[in-house]
Amino acid sequence: MSTFVIGYYALLIGASCLAAYFKRREMFLLIFSLTLVSFVTGIVGGAPALRLITTCAGLLALAAGTSYAFREFLILITPEGVAKELRTAPLTAAFGMFVIFTYAIAGIFAPIIAPFGEAQVISSAFAPPDETMLLGADQLGRDMFSRIIFGARNSVGLALLATGLAFFMGALAGLLAATKGGWFDQFMGRFADVIMSVPSLVFALLMLSIFGTNLTVIVIVVAVIYSPRVFRLTRAVAGNVVVMDFIEAAKLRGEGTWYLIRREILPNSTAPLIAEFGLEFCFVFLLIAGLSFLGLGIQPPTADWGSMVRENATLISFGELTPLIPAAAIALLTVAVNFVVDWMLFRSSGLKEV
Repeated sequence: MSTFVIGYYALLIGASCLAAYFKRREMFLLIFSLTLVSFVTGIVGGAPALRLITTCAGLLALAAGTSYAFREFLILITPEGVAKELRTAPLTAAFGMFVIFTYAIAGIFAPIIAPFGEAQVISSAFAPPDETMLLGADQLGRDMFSRIIFGARNSVGLALLATGLAFFMGALAGLLAATKGGWFDQFMGRFADVIMSVPSLVFALLMLSIFGTNLTVIVIVVAVIYSPRVFRLTRAVAGNVVVMDFIEAAKLRGEGTWYLIRREILPNSTAPLIAEFGLEFCFVFLLIAGLSFLGLGIQPPTADWGSMVRENATLISFGELTPLIPAAAIALLTVAVNFVVDWMLFRSSGLKEV
């Protein structure tokens, strides 16, 4: 038995005993569960498996520490009202905000951060990483790291634009349907049902095959696909507000539809709508990445994470993990946004921590 294995188990058992002595029940359960898992894993996989567990635990600890520091940083620089809410944010939400902040910086300052242009050929095809190319070259000899940085601007920017348009159309239609009711409400509801009955990927492929694959068409098609989801949520939330007494009082005062929406209904529906925006962004982002992977999304030579996975998939056959980096970037942003959305949904539900 190596010194690493002995030290590994000694550290875990010692930490478990300390947690039990100081009556830290959650910490004890976590560490001792890790000890039991490591014991079984060590028997099956030996020292390499324990080193893998140690690496994963170290990465989790690094992520937790970064999330905590970023949350404290936000508390210090934000106004008191926002800082009070941030103090209640779990580390998962802080991690999500840190990832979103990192992606935003990469997208905004892509020309400064990226060492080369997104379409600049600087080496041979599939050149290995070196001191100038951190991640090597793609199938045309372009720097993968630079294209991933530019992909943050193109992929995330297009998804944000499509989400914003879908949210505007769906939320506006939902608010109008809840306020007016009657035939307009019924018509919009059935129209949304018709669009939602068609699988989103099939609908997108059909529309892009007919109208082309330029960015304007992609934004409009994706917005049409996801606006019915926003409509149904907005209609449900606003429907609970329009029956309130203060809405009836505003109607008796002679207030118009737009006043009711702007001053009475929308302020009382903001929290779930903001959370829905985050969820819709995840769906839109994944759909656009999928379309790009199929060749109907953002077109070359523009850098896009979905198309980068397709273009460099050949490397997987040779044991290279480079094509998985843009896929990991897509997954990481999706998970980060969901972490933040979960926290916002918890806050808007009115539940309290116990």
